[in-house]
Amino acid sequence: MSKPDAARLGALGDASECHEPVDLAGLTAAEAQAMLERMMLIRAVEERIGEAVEAGEVQCPCHLAIGQEAVAVGVARHVQEGDRVFGGHRSHGHFLALGAPVESLFAEVLGKDTGCSRGMGGSMHLRDMGHKFWGSVPIVGATIPIAVGTALAAQMDDSEAIAVSFFGDGATEEGVFHEAMNLAAVKRLPVVFVCENNLFSSHLHVSLRQPADSTCRFAEAHCMPWRRVDGNDVVIMASAMNEAAGHARTGEGPFYLEAVTYRWRGHVGPREDLDVGVKRKDDLAQWKRRDPIARLAAGLGVEPDWAPVRASVAEAWRQAEAAPAPAPRAHLERVFS
Repeated sequence: MSKPDAARLGALGDASECHEPVDLAGLTAAEAQAMLERMMLIRAVEERIGEAVEAGEVQCPCHLAIGQEAVAVGVARHVQEGDRVFGGHRSHGHFLALGAPVESLFAEVLGKDTGCSRGMGGSMHLRDMGHKFWGSVPIVGATIPIAVGTALAAQMDDSEAIAVSFFGDGATEEGVFHEAMNLAAVKRLPVVFVCENNLFSSHLHVSLRQPADSTCRFAEAHCMPWRRVDGNDVVIMASAMNEAAGHARTGEGPFYLEAVTYRWRGHVGPREDLDVGVKRKDDLAQWKRRDPIARLAAGLGVEPDWAPVRASVAEAWRQAEAAPAPAPRAHLERVFS
C-alpha cells in the first residue's frame, strides 16, 4: 500500500465526500454519547456568543469554530493530568472540550471579573490551567513555540506529560511554526502538533496561499511522523490523538496531526454569508453535510436533544451577565507589572 501524499488532501478536501455516519469503532455507546454531548455544548455556546455579537452585547472580536467541534473533543479525550494544551485565536472549543466552565468563558467575552482571564482578555485570551488549557492568544502561531517549550520542560522533568499545540493552516505560513517544528524534531520533544486545516486563513483559500493544500508536507520535511484525518469524525480524531499522544509520551518525539475540517461562520463574527467582507464559497452547504454532530448522532442512531444543552447554556449566560465587572484599578494592576 502506497504512502499517502504529504502534499495533497485528496478526498478529504472534497466537500462532496465524507458525509457518512460515524463508525463507533469499538467505542461504547456511553463513550460516544459523552463526546456527542460535549460537541453539542460547544456548538450551543458558540451560537450564543454569535447571537450576542450580533446584538451588540459582546464588543470583543469573536472567532467561532462552529462545524469544527470534533477536532477539539477528539483530542481532549486523550489529554491527561500534567499535559499542557495551547490554542490560538479560535479556541473556545479547545477550552470547553477540556472541561473548563462555560460561565467563565461567557464572563470573559463579556469582560466580567469572573472570566477565565478576569475580564482582561476577551474571546482570544483564554486560560484555565486547572483544566490543562495553558493559554490562547490572537497572534497567529505565537503559542506554537510556547507549547514546544513546555514539552522541553516535561522532557527535562522526565515526566510522561505532553504538550498539545492547536493551530490553523494559516499558521504554517509563519516562520516561528517551522522553527518550533525543527527544535521539537531535533530534541525529540513530547509535543503533538494539531493543525485544524479548514482551508481558509481569514478569507483566503489555501490554494491562494500555498502550492499544495495539505500541511503534512511540513512534518515530512522535519522528519516527523504524521497522520491526516477527517477532522469531522470525532472517533477517528480520538483514535489519531491516541496514537500521537502515545508516540510522544514514550519518548519517540513529536507527532503531527492534520485534521481536515471547515468552519461554517466567517473568519470573525457570526455571519455565514460573509467572510471579512468577501462572499463565502458556494460549497458551504456541502460541507455542512459533514457536520460532526449529525454524523456521530447518526452513528449512534439517536436524535440530538438540544433542549437541556441550550437550557444549561442559557443559565451560564445569565450567571455571566450578573457577574461584576473588574474594579477600575484592575485595568492597571492586571495589565502592567
